[in-house]
Amino acid sequence: MHLAEILNVINEWALTIISTVGYPGLGLVMFLENVFPPIPSELVLPLAGWLTLDADAGFTLLGVTIVGAIGSVTGAFFFYGLGKWFDENRVRFLLRRFGKWFLLSEDDFDMALSWFEKYDEYVIFFGRMVPIVRSLISVPAGLANMHVGKFALYTAIGTALWSFLLAYAGRMLGAQWPLVSEFINRYEHVVIIVVLLAGAYFVIDRVRRLARDRSKGPSEPTAPAQTESNLD
Repeated sequence: MHLAEILNVINEWALTIISTVGYPGLGLVMFLENVFPPIPSELVLPLAGWLTLDADAGFTLLGVTIVGAIGSVTGAFFFYGLGKWFDENRVRFLLRRFGKWFLLSEDDFDMALSWFEKYDEYVIFFGRMVPIVRSLISVPAGLANMHVGKFALYTAIGTALWSFLLAYAGRMLGAQWPLVSEFINRYEHVVIIVVLLAGAYFVIDRVRRLARDRSKGPSEPTAPAQTESNLD
């Protein structure tokens, strides 16, 4: 069986799990999607969004957003731990040895490293909306010993936003929900550019605010009011 056929089988399995098991299936698939990038969230989440139109399916946009984020955050900690407990050379060895089975390469890892170096910890937030990067970006965070709480927070916000946008798109398209995946795959470079611009704006805005706060300096203490006895 060729790799493409294997991936089709995996995708069909993922869609079946979500349709039949509900939220637990969605959480499981989103966890696996982070550990095994060939499972595309661009296919999974629009389906869940479409199912929100079916009262019998039991899905809501809020539920899909929360469960999608929980599954993604849990999966992200797999790669975070990989970076935290292994050094860079061991990570590269694992990618050379097993990366092809996950459709990951050292080039993908190098890109994640360069993004983390360029955009610092903020990339953990907006990198969740970029294919491939959203999985591997957790490794540099682990290598850098990024604070676990901050990592979890940025990951949760980024994955929740991504989950909501894709689920909402699937809901709007209805039975045409597969078009979401086709659009992202076709215009992947455009999506990456948009996300990078949004991320750059986020970082610049944050830096400007910090600089503005620092320029103000500490507020001068006010002199205590004089009492009547002192005036006398």
